[in-house]
This record gives sequence, C-alpha cells and structure tokens, in this order.
Amino acid sequence: MKTLMILGAGIYQVPLIKKARAMGLRTLVVSIPGPYPGFAEADKVLYLDTRDGDGILSAARSERIDGIMTTGTDVAVRAIGRVCDALGLPGISAEAARTVTDKALMKEAFRRGGVPTADFRIVRCESEAFDAAEAIGYPVMVKACDVSGSRGISRVDGPEGIPEAWRHAAAATHTDHLIVERMTQGVEIGLDGFVRDGRIVLCLPHEKCVGRTDRTTVPIGHRFPFEGSEALKTAIRQAFEAIVASCGLNNCAVNADVFVTGRDTVSVIEAGGRCGATTIPELITRHTGIDYYEAMIRCALGEPAAMQPLTAEPCVGRLLMSPVNGTITAVDTARLDALAARGVSVSLDYGVGDHVETMKNGTDRIGQLIVSGADCDRVEALAAEAAACLTIREDVPY
Repeated sequence: MKTLMILGAGIYQVPLIKKARAMGLRTLVVSIPGPYPGFAEADKVLYLDTRDGDGILSAARSERIDGIMTTGTDVAVRAIGRVCDALGLPGISAEAARTVTDKALMKEAFRRGGVPTADFRIVRCESEAFDAAEAIGYPVMVKACDVSGSRGISRVDGPEGIPEAWRHAAAATHTDHLIVERMTQGVEIGLDGFVRDGRIVLCLPHEKCVGRTDRTTVPIGHRFPFEGSEALKTAIRQAFEAIVASCGLNNCAVNADVFVTGRDTVSVIEAGGRCGATTIPELITRHTGIDYYEAMIRCALGEPAAMQPLTAEPCVGRLLMSPVNGTITAVDTARLDALAARGVSVSLDYGVGDHVETMKNGTDRIGQLIVSGADCDRVEALAAEAAACLTIREDVPY
C-alpha cells in the first residue's frame, strides 16, 4: 500500500484526505494539535508544524512515503519542496516553493520574467513604507509577504493610513519585510492550472466572487467558465506561462490572482504552487469532468493522471459565512434536504454547539455550496437560503 503524506488537517484538506483513502492509499496527515477535522479522516496523524521542514523530512524518511502534497494553503508548500528535493519525489522544488511563498521574492521573479504585475517596493520599516507609497502613488496595498487568505493586507488611500496598515501587516508576518504595491484597478479573476513535466496540462481562468472586510476584499466564491474574449484568454494563458517560467514551477498545481485591466490586458497579483481553495477543486471537477483531487494525488505519486477536460459545464461555488460571532444552536436539515433536491450541493463545516466567527479572511467559513449553471445573483440567493438553515446565537460582549 502506498503512503501519501498530506500537510494540513483543516477543512480544505479534508476532501483530499478522504479521496486518498478512497483510492486505497495510507494517509499520513501532518498538523499541529488542534480541533482540525482532518485528524478523524487520517490513517495516521503526526503532530508537527507544517512549516517544520526538517521534522517533516525526517518523518517522511521514516514512514517511507510515496508522495507528499497539500491543497488550499501556502503554509506547507516550502516543506513539500524540501521533501520532494531530498527524496526525489514528484512535486514542487524547494527553490520554486521558496519563491511563491514570499510575495517579495515572487514579485521580483515576476519582474525578471516579464509577468505583467503592479509596481511595488520591498520595505523593512514604517518610514520605508511611507516613502514607497509616495513613490508609487496612492492608493496602495500594504501586504505581509508570507501569509495567504487575505491576512495581513490593507488598502491605503493616503499617508494617514500607513501606520495602521504597517502594524496590521507586521503582526501577520514571520519575515523582516513587507511589500507596498500599486493598487490595481480592474476586475479580479482567478486562475488555476497544473504543470507536469515542464508542460502546462491545465489552464482554467474563472470568475471570482468577493466579499469585503474593513481592510480589503476576500474571495468567497468562483464561477466557471470564464467568459472573456479569445484575445483576453490568450493574454491570460501567456501570463500563466510567464508565471510558471519565472517562478520555476513544475509538477504541481498553480493558483493565481489576476486583474483584468483592459479589453485584452491583465495584471498578476500573486501565484501559489498549490490548488486554490474556496470551492475551486470541486468546481474544477464539476466543470471539466476531471476528478481533480484524484488527478492531483496521482501526480504527487508519479502516476498517470487524466488532465484533459471532458465537459465544460457552467457552475458556481460560494462560501457560507456567519453574519456574527456566535454559537450554532440549530440546523434545519429539512431545508438543507430541500436545497439538495433542487441540485444545490451544500456542505457544512460546523454543527450544533460549535462556535463560529464572522468573516475576516478566507478561513472564516461555515460551509460551502456548489450549483451547476447558475449566475452570481442566483448563487447569492441560494447562499442566503443555505445560511438561513443555521440558527446562530450571537455572542454578547461583557
């Protein structure tokens, strides 16, 4: 029996763990201790920090793993690169992993490789952030470089906003630097694909639904297919090729955030060496007919994997978010069953008695829904219906 090491035990890794077990693999799940749902699905759990490359490599050797991967998170990508290089396993290289998990290194790689991207500066103190913003011109984005899910990111419209944005980003990062970049104007889309043996075998732009926090926008859903012009799709494909080449990405899923800035022009915000979250794997499966979790697993094991789309079914995914911080006191299963009868796939992350929080970033979800052939307005209505199936008692501040 082959052993697959999966880094992370959160809600975005649960479908990956379940698929691996369904494929007859031994699942070795790595995470720090905590109330993570993936632990219950694993064959074996190792309580290690997914950033601990040395510890994970030692465990990988002793467990004689056949593959290593994650999905939906950047935190574990460097450790995956370390293990793949050391053990000769298929997957992202250590150098590529280092590049795409530090926004400063990534943006420098973009600039060298001709990836269309916004002007930026790397800064190491608040005064440098002021100077960078003045040089670039407001509005700007101040960003932590080593975290995902819209953490440590703020829009700043004038110099008075720099101190708070600096504190917010500095509190989120583990590095000694941040970036200040020009705020890109346009329509934000997502881009997911896969690179295998030096060849792009899947390239799927998709529309993005976003919510807004007090600091920035947060992805809360996606729609396939992307309905841009052929010229725009060509520009997106060329940008994807430049991302892959400039960052040295190979034998891994790729996820990127992109702005459409003109009729056939784009600007790349950032890219990751793993599959996106926020319903993306499930949507790729429904849209293309490819079992995307299975295909990614087979690639991590060095096995043949089908990556040729079989269909082009329109579909939309949407996260369910709580409007308040509170505790779930009831779930109306009859109403959820009625939604399922209408072709709406709803999955909940929490049940009665669980505490939930209102949206601050992409991890603050209470569930998700997937539906075929829906427009964004209909999905918003369905999400409201699904969220109404939960009764949440709001926390009362003391």
